[in-house]
Amino acid sequence: MTIAEVSRQFCLSGDTLRYYERIGLIPPIHKNKSGIRDYQEEDLKWIQFVKCMRAAGLPIEVLLEYMELYRQGDETYYARQALLEEQRDRLIERINEMNDTLDKLNHKIDRYHQMAMNGKL
Repeated sequence: MTIAEVSRQFCLSGDTLRYYERIGLIPPIHKNKSGIRDYQEEDLKWIQFVKCMRAAGLPIEVLLEYMELYRQGDETYYARQALLEEQRDRLIERINEMNDTLDKLNHKIDRYHQMAMNGKL
């Protein structure tokens, strides 16, 4: 796939894809004889993983650490697992905070609806 096709598929700019490759978030992309990036299925899996982790709020630095550990091989299995577990725990904390905020917003909105229904507005 070309960078334009991958860009459309993942809703990421070509600049973002090149940046991810340059800093090592995704492995180097094979280039055809003309020097054009030719994304393979394995590349798409990495892009999907990075996009998912970024959407979950993982900082680029954490993802770079994960990628470095991954490249070191199976001996880093437990370190990678621990890193992901720590990020999961942080995400759960953020979800709980967001749910609390949502509850407060819903409560406030309900109060406005009640006031409107009771003719107090």
